[in-house]
Amino acid sequence: MSHQNTISWDDFEQVELCAGTIVAVLDFPEARKPAYKVTVDFGPKIGVKRTSAQITSLYTKDELLGRQIIGVVNFPVKQIGPFLSEFLIVGFYRDDGSVVLAVPDKSIDNGAKLA
Repeated sequence: MSHQNTISWDDFEQVELCAGTIVAVLDFPEARKPAYKVTVDFGPKIGVKRTSAQITSLYTKDELLGRQIIGVVNFPVKQIGPFLSEFLIVGFYRDDGSVVLAVPDKSIDNGAKLA
């Protein structure tokens, strides 16, 4: 696999990838593709943010609750149907289109920035 675009260190540092803990997961029946409404606590500096995530094929709501994830927290708010998405949960697409979450492998403080 070749690298398509080279970015500078400054470019990378502008992306705020932070750890947070999932505190609520709700169904999102209005979504075009199966998704959850996910609420994440990113700690006192960033706060609590919500997003929609198409992660229903590999994760149940109960499996997600209390789990730490990584999110991009400095995207602009995005309207998704009746819902405002405030950050992006990161993960990897499988060939079948399902998403495997990218997560910290040890517990860390909510709001910790990926370095």
